[in-house]
Amino acid sequence: MIDEVIVETKNLNWSYNETKVLDNVSIDIQFGTFTGILGPNGAGKTTLLKLILNLLKVEKNSILIRGKDIKNYSRKELARIEAYVPQSIKMDFNFTVEQVVLMGRTPFLGRFDRESGRDFEIAEWAMKETGVLGLKNKLITQLSGGELQRVVIARALTQEPIIMALDEPTSHLDIHHQINILSILRSLAKKEGLTIVAVLHDVNHALEYCNNIFLLDQGKIVDSGSPEKVITPEVMKNVYNLDVNIKKNPFTGNPYIVHDYA
Repeated sequence: MIDEVIVETKNLNWSYNETKVLDNVSIDIQFGTFTGILGPNGAGKTTLLKLILNLLKVEKNSILIRGKDIKNYSRKELARIEAYVPQSIKMDFNFTVEQVVLMGRTPFLGRFDRESGRDFEIAEWAMKETGVLGLKNKLITQLSGGELQRVVIARALTQEPIIMALDEPTSHLDIHHQINILSILRSLAKKEGLTIVAVLHDVNHALEYCNNIFLLDQGKIVDSGSPEKVITPEVMKNVYNLDVNIKKNPFTGNPYIVHDYA
């Protein structure tokens, strides 16, 4: 199963009105990997993520999930495979953390079904994995940004997905919570075999946490592969118009970029 291609796009095109957003994009994502989708603003990153989630409609046979055309899945079937953590999270209702996390069980319940003991067990496991079990009785409106992000990831985990797709999961968080969230995601990929697909802005985060990267620019794939293969001074200059050096992190041994502030 480790070598299974779980997400595949074939010559994927997508336009908004008359503007082409994605141009002939072909990617494959393997089971149990942490894949980053990178690129400058307007590159088509979020559009690609939403297409993979079937939130935007595509032509037949242009996206395969586990070898099956995404258009041939029912909404409930797909919700048992893919979970989504959006970029902007706003919750104004007075539900507890546990109630919000249990919403992840919706794809497994009938219209009038109530949660079973197993549903509560899965929710408790998800809260423990994301470090929010101690907050289970707290109102969602009383949480910090970092706590809320972890709760939303716990809700997604409670769907028991094979794929978790996240749109800039650290964009509104301080550095401590950014590292905490990315560490949780990397751990879930390693320990649970969860396939993580995340739109990321911070190139150094991608270099530190991702197994693979797809780099987009103007709707096209510039390069793909391991972070150290894709992120080079030449690519950073061509895609981001930045002059950078590649260094080695003295703590982890992974590469990181240092750019010229002049």
